[in-house]
Amino acid sequence: MNIFICVKVVPDSETIIKIAPDGKTIDETNIRLAINPYDEYALEAGVQLKEKVGGEVTVISVGDENVAGVIKKCLPVGADKAIHLIAPNSRMVEPLSIARLLADEIRSHPFDIIFCGKTTIDAQNGLVGELLGSLLNIPVVSAASQFSVEGDRAVVSRDVDGTKEIVDCALPCLVTAEKGLAKPRYPSLKEIMLAKKKQIDSEPVIPGEPNLCVLGLEYPPNRPPGKIIGEGAGAAPELVRLLTEEAKVL
Repeated sequence: MNIFICVKVVPDSETIIKIAPDGKTIDETNIRLAINPYDEYALEAGVQLKEKVGGEVTVISVGDENVAGVIKKCLPVGADKAIHLIAPNSRMVEPLSIARLLADEIRSHPFDIIFCGKTTIDAQNGLVGELLGSLLNIPVVSAASQFSVEGDRAVVSRDVDGTKEIVDCALPCLVTAEKGLAKPRYPSLKEIMLAKKKQIDSEPVIPGEPNLCVLGLEYPPNRPPGKIIGEGAGAAPELVRLLTEEAKVL
């Protein structure tokens, strides 16, 4: 089975983000980069599927030269090879352009299933997976919490409004991973050493003309200071008044 994992390299969740002088991008000076957490769930799901049914796992990512070192971290945890589509300023490339670049490359390879994270922690648009599936004209199941392959079909479970939705679809298909689809593993020293022999293919690409653009970035407003209105049951009337008249949540 040929399994593709779409991965995006993002600023680490503990990194302090600063807006660049242009007001439209972030200042990437000294920023620590990491694999998007939802893509880590997708990667682990793909590796577990390979271990169960056999096949090959290929990681594919669009990004500038700075992300190559992070992509390599996918290899010790079970990916067989990686494809790096080198695009300058890729963080500002719109989702449709990213999906088109991925689709153009994946079409040139045999594939049975594609895993993506359901969203990324930087842009949080949650669009690339669905757009990629549409461009490839294959079924898409988003926000999967459980996944299995039965013959030539995929069975996917989604958590929806306190219940579960079970989706059955034909292969090839695309699945976007929800948190908990699979618990990412830590590679052993042996796997890290073996990964040095694995293949990473790099190819420069040029995104198409954008349909969307960022007009500007702003920091969130500072939170107003909290109020201490008293202690015990005697503070309840004032709390109700504030919630009703000021917060307007009652």
